[in-house]
Amino acid sequence: MKIPSFNGRKQKKPKAAERKSKAYRKPIARWHPRVVQLLDLSVTVGSVLLCLLLLPTRFPGTELLGIGPNWLLIWVVAWSVKRSVWEGVVAGIVLGLLQDAMTSPDPTHALTLGLVGLLTGLVQKQRFIQEDFISIALIVFLMAILAESIFGLQLSLTGDRKVEYIWAYYQRVALASAILSSLWAPIVYYPLNLWWQKRKAIEQ
Repeated sequence: MKIPSFNGRKQKKPKAAERKSKAYRKPIARWHPRVVQLLDLSVTVGSVLLCLLLLPTRFPGTELLGIGPNWLLIWVVAWSVKRSVWEGVVAGIVLGLLQDAMTSPDPTHALTLGLVGLLTGLVQKQRFIQEDFISIALIVFLMAILAESIFGLQLSLTGDRKVEYIWAYYQRVALASAILSSLWAPIVYYPLNLWWQKRKAIEQ
């Protein structure tokens, strides 16, 4: 008497399990619009909070002359590079006010980051550059120098410190911040840009 062999036979999944596994693999484009909006808000707000937490943190490789990357400036550039000028300005002012709440409102970071959002939006609107990592790093480098220079100018106008000391210090700060921010810019830009592109494709 032959015993039937089950070697090589494929066992079918129960239908309920198949439906469950398909649900987990459901494309994001087929999600409910409210769910997508909530996820988009979570990514945007969460990334801002993460950049705020990283500002006073100094990890190995993220410090030069005691200066770290300007994470909020990187975020503003990443946000403004594919949006309108006014969206960039508003984002820069809001993040600047958040930074003022963590440090000091005088002088204000809202002016510097608002200007960064404005100029980034104008540069990208005119299509002077391409949207790749090198271009983003270059924008961040230039904007970091501009932002630190404007911040130093604000300190000079307060009149409570010697101007030569302020500019001697902020020359080093601007260069160190620009170098580190441009090097770390892809870490912030790539995942956010990837998500925002996917979000835009879903809307269309």
